[in-house]
Amino acid sequence: MPARIKNIIGQRFGRLQVIATAGRDKNSSAVWRCLCDCGEFKKIAGASLRSGYTKSCGCLSTETRLQSIHGHARRTGETPEYRSYYAARTRCRNAKGKFYKDYGGRGIKFLFNSFEQWFAELGPKPEPKHLYSVDRYPNNDGHYEKAT
Repeated sequence: MPARIKNIIGQRFGRLQVIATAGRDKNSSAVWRCLCDCGEFKKIAGASLRSGYTKSCGCLSTETRLQSIHGHARRTGETPEYRSYYAARTRCRNAKGKFYKDYGGRGIKFLFNSFEQWFAELGPKPEPKHLYSVDRYPNNDGHYEKAT
C-alpha cells in the first residue's frame, strides 16, 4: 500500500505554486498540479519540488540559457563569435576533445579568462558573409592570447 501523501497544496517552490494533487507516478510517489508564474500548468513529482530540482515549468531554464552578461547566448541562438571562443578554448583545454592533440596537446594555451575579454580583443566579425575564424598569425604554434 502506498505511503500517505503530505499535503503541499498552496505551497510555493521557486516559480511554482502547488494547486492540486495529480495522482501518483509509476513508483507510487505523489505528483502535483502546479501553476507557474508564467501562467503554464505542469504536473511535477513532489520529491522534485521539495528537493529544489524543479523550480518552474521550464521557462526559467529557457530564460537562464538565453541570458548572458555579454549578450551572446551560450546555447540556442549563440553567435559565431561565441562559438569561436568556445571552440578555441575547448581545443586547448579539453584533453578528451577531438582536436586537443593539435592544440593543447602541442602546448598551445588559451589565455583569455572570459568571453568578454576575448570579444574585447577580437570584436565582432566584419560582415555576415565572413566566417569567424581566428588565426594565431604569424606564429601557428603561438597561444590564443591578447596581442602585444
